[in-house]
Order: sequence, then C-alpha cells, then structure tokens
Amino acid sequence: MSVDLLPAGARIPTVDLTGTGDDPGRRAAVAREIHRAATDTGFFYVANHGVDAAIVDAAFAAGRAFFALPAERKRAILMGRGEMRGYEPLESEQLDAATGADLKESFRLAREGGGPPNRWPAGLPGFRDALLAYEAATSALGARLVRLLALSLGEPETAFDDAYRGTSATMRVLHYPPRPAAAAGRQIGAGAHTDWGGITILAQDDVGGLEVQDATAVWLRAQPVPRTFVINIGDLIARWTNDRYRSTPHRVFNPPDAHDRYSIALFYGPRDDAWISCLPTCLSPGETPRFAACTAGDHLAERWRAAYGLTDPATPLQAFH
Repeated sequence: MSVDLLPAGARIPTVDLTGTGDDPGRRAAVAREIHRAATDTGFFYVANHGVDAAIVDAAFAAGRAFFALPAERKRAILMGRGEMRGYEPLESEQLDAATGADLKESFRLAREGGGPPNRWPAGLPGFRDALLAYEAATSALGARLVRLLALSLGEPETAFDDAYRGTSATMRVLHYPPRPAAAAGRQIGAGAHTDWGGITILAQDDVGGLEVQDATAVWLRAQPVPRTFVINIGDLIARWTNDRYRSTPHRVFNPPDAHDRYSIALFYGPRDDAWISCLPTCLSPGETPRFAACTAGDHLAERWRAAYGLTDPATPLQAFH
C-alpha cells in the first residue's frame, strides 16, 4: 500500500521556532516558512519548540504503563458512545472504509473544567498528572503556532485569538501493536483521513509508521525526528483559508515484528461556538467560498458521528469533546 513512497525529508520541512517569542522579524520569517509548508503538504515538524523533554518523556511513560494494564482494567474506563473520554479498544474507530476498523487502541482526554469529566484509570500513580502536564505544555505551544499561522496568512497575529479563547483542546494517547495475524486483509493502524479541527500537535516515538499524502497523491514518510513535534493543518483551518492551507490525508501503519508504536496527539481547536467562514485574505477577486460558514462545534460533531457511527443528531454537542 506504500506505492510511490518518498522519505519525509523530500517534502516535509522542519521549522525552527528559536527566537519567535520576542523577535517580530523572526516571527515573520518563521510565518513565511509555515505558509510554504501549509500550502504544500499541510505538514511540518517544529524544533526548539520550548516544551520540556521531561514532560514529553513522562507522558510517553504514562501511556506505556496504561496500555500494559490487563484488558479488564483498561475496559473499566471504556469510552461509551457519545462520551468521547476514556479507553478505546482495538477496532473501535474506522477512519477509512477501504481499510476497515483501525488496529489501534487509545486513551482520550480533554481539558478539565468544561464538559463531561475525564475518566482516569485507578491504581496508576502519576498517570493523570503526567498527561495533564503534557496537555498544558502542548496547548501553550498550540497558542504560539496559531498566532504564527495568522501572520502566515497576512492577518494580524491576534486574528484567531477570539476563536481560540476557551479552546476545545483534546488529546489522545495512542498504541499501535504489531499487526495481528488474524487482521483482515487491508487493515492498518489508522486508515487514511484528515484531521477535523484546527491544528494537530503530534509526538511520535522512534518506531515510525506515519505517512502523509501530498497534492500529487504521493505518500511521504513522516519519519521520527528526535525532540520535534509533527504539526498538521486540520479541516477547520482549511475552511477558514478556502483550502489555501491543506488539510492533508494521512495514515498509520502498524509496526513490523514485535515492535509497538506509541504516539500522543493534541488536537488544538477553536471553541465550539467559533464561527468558521472564509478569511478575507484567502478570497481572490471573483472567487467564492468553497465551504458554507459553520460553527466549529457543528463541524466536529458531524465528523464524530461519521467516524463512530453515531446516527442520532440529538446527541449533545458537548459529548464530542
């Protein structure tokens, strides 16, 4: 399935965030780099991002400890239909009908203090603290990146501030086991899909498996780069920019042999009631918006229902965060 596969270095750039905190000229230069990446593959790595390595390492250790628990202990916090918090066993989600149910398990949480409470496992000391510290640190990075995105579009760097006030950051800790011998023919770790929200901040271990499809349908390997995050543009940014910035299909293959793959994805999106309509700087004379205006929450709820087979439109909106 990896036809026409190229190494990540061929097209996915690394953006160095050094100096972007206090140097307007440096922020403008980095914004130009982000613009090139967002209009090409929709993916880039960030280095020198300011997130403490110890926080990242602790979150990965917490994830490994959780997934090593017996099945009955993980299933004690099973994510119910419409809850969107807790444990998701293998084959709970289907991101691509062509490859079937995904061969991954995950633990999902959201920012505490709004919506339903997170479901934490019992008897796992330090798990909650490690993941909440990671969520806070990567959300702070998300706030910096959103301002750089605004600059990259020719907007004031505060252009997205209101939409992201009270952001709906959610997070998944993911485990991709080696492909089971009994797996259906085309099943993979995560089927080809686009991300639904604003931006995704992904930490991956050294195993690899993430692939990104460019505009010519060539798949690029997003190989692990130590101490970086993989950043990608989601559907809401594509809607805001009239597809100037690409929400790019990507997929994950299970590791070979006895290897296990772990990753942590933070989905840094605008608040539910943020209005998503085409930015003036992304509409050429005579051009019309490609997408109808909508709220961020309505868009996310529609995508949730499709991925999880939730057919009841009356499911409360807050259930999807």
